Amino acid sequence: MGNSILRTEKLCKSFSNGGVQQHVIKNLDMEIREGDFTVIMGSSGSGKSTLLYALSGMDKPSMGKVIFDGTEIQDLSNDELAVFRRGNCGFVFQSIYLLENQTVLDNVLTGALIVQKNSPELVNKAKELLKKVGLNEEVWNKYPSQLSGGEAQRVGIVRAIINDPKILFADEPTGQLNSASSRDVLDIFTDIHKNGQSIVMVTHDLKTALRGTRVLYLRDGGVVGDYRMPNFCEDDIKERRNNLTSFLEDMGW
Repeated sequence: MGNSILRTEKLCKSFSNGGVQQHVIKNLDMEIREGDFTVIMGSSGSGKSTLLYALSGMDKPSMGKVIFDGTEIQDLSNDELAVFRRGNCGFVFQSIYLLENQTVLDNVLTGALIVQKNSPELVNKAKELLKKVGLNEEVWNKYPSQLSGGEAQRVGIVRAIINDPKILFADEPTGQLNSASSRDVLDIFTDIHKNGQSIVMVTHDLKTALRGTRVLYLRDGGVVGDYRMPNFCEDDIKERRNNLTSFLEDMGW
């Protein structure tokens, strides 16, 4: 396990609902270490996505601190946060937000060019990453409307990792995919994690959670369970599933 890369101190997030304050995250202290594949689980309304957005700087907490690689990101302005996210975070969402008027290759390069200079090396990097996720040359000039859901999500993953983010954040990345495409996407997450990528992923799905090395279980705005697993391996899938299922049942899943 690597060094601490992300931690919170007394993190709180509240929303006003009809004049009533709804406390979604309450005084949360947690830590993510380099190389972790952290899965956030919990019942509907437990604050999973709210926590993910606070950790990644997509939303500001109501109180408390988010310390990302030494930077207290809750104190950054919106413009500073945008710059920080581009240099440090990658995002993969359930809904796949590709630019419809741009090709696969241009969708990948658009995000990269904001951070890096245009160069043959950058284009080659994009092409190599697309190949690694199973998207070969015949796909690069297609538009999003010409892709399957699984292909589009793979483009989204490449776009998220091309800038070498310190953490890849994912919110239900297989939520709109069929079982075959879901497995392909999860295999990609497993591979990039084994190559050293730190990942924080929200899911409600057991098959998705099995790919992690750590599962945090949220209830009533706090972490009530913290379960660790070795790196994913197909050979021990039955035991892994049984152990994780037992932990989740103990949590009330």
